[in-house]
Amino acid sequence: MTRRFVALAVLAVVCAGVELVAGRGMSPGVVWDVVNGGGDATERHIFFQLRLPRLLVSLGAGACLAVAGLVLQSALRNPLAGPEVTGVTPGAVLGAVTATALGLAGWDSPLAVVLAACTGGCAGAALLWLLAGRGRGDPAQTAVHGVLVSAVLGGLTAMVLLVEPGELGSVVQWLVGTTEGRVWQHWHLLWPWALLWGAAAWLLAGPLTLLRCGDDIALTAGLSVRPARTLAVLCAVALTAGAVAAVGALGFVGLLVPHLAVAVFGADLRVSLPGAALVGAVVVCGADAAAQLSSRLPAPGLDSGRFTLPVGALTACLGAALLLVVVRRTPSRTF
Repeated sequence: MTRRFVALAVLAVVCAGVELVAGRGMSPGVVWDVVNGGGDATERHIFFQLRLPRLLVSLGAGACLAVAGLVLQSALRNPLAGPEVTGVTPGAVLGAVTATALGLAGWDSPLAVVLAACTGGCAGAALLWLLAGRGRGDPAQTAVHGVLVSAVLGGLTAMVLLVEPGELGSVVQWLVGTTEGRVWQHWHLLWPWALLWGAAAWLLAGPLTLLRCGDDIALTAGLSVRPARTLAVLCAVALTAGAVAAVGALGFVGLLVPHLAVAVFGADLRVSLPGAALVGAVVVCGADAAAQLSSRLPAPGLDSGRFTLPVGALTACLGAALLLVVVRRTPSRTF
């Protein structure tokens, strides 16, 4: 396990280094000069005020989404559970977009965005919980109801445009997910939120392990199932809301990264939860680096000064392909 953590940590450092030199406006040589204390004022501003906080936000958001997904899959005993398909992410997006459209929140007030996103995420999870009813333990039924809830919440988000069409740019950022333009204010808000709820998730590792074994075994072990599951879902919603408030909806990160983390670190959540955080950070950081490199090498005929590939678009495309592989290889997998 130690070697696996060290290997992932090294991979995270590599991805971070690639992301720092992948953006436009500065060559890798200039970035190296700035790191060594050189460069002019503009270059130092780009590196320290734009690239570095963007890197940290991508790492933090990826860790939050991965831990949230693993907590949800363990609490609901559903390998298809995740922030994207349980109403949490679309609900958080709806909350953030609505608050922004009403003038209650915005990029200049990230704390209000987090609160609005958390409220929306709780509402989305509650709606799924009500619709699933007695079949909430069935992975297939939960996934179907999750798609329905996501569609409804997505439709409500689109309706915001009818009221505030000027919010189109903001809505697109929330729906697709991007790390573009993230500054230190986003990071200063994200890291204590992620640390608080990440620690709470780790403290719930024991109850979550029992919940993975089934309600009957958990009750036999003396666990109060409903309060434990409620706390776990609340923790997952809070982590998702923090990530959504920082970068928007990054598709499939919270759904697929937990499977990879469990495959690498095993079913012991005391180990796999921090492992999932590290894997999620690597995935989002690597995807953001790839997106920036792709933006520097646009297809012929595109204006390279305007072409920008959002990291959320890349994670959605890759995640959809990986989800098909997971479903085809383990069609009847349950916890």
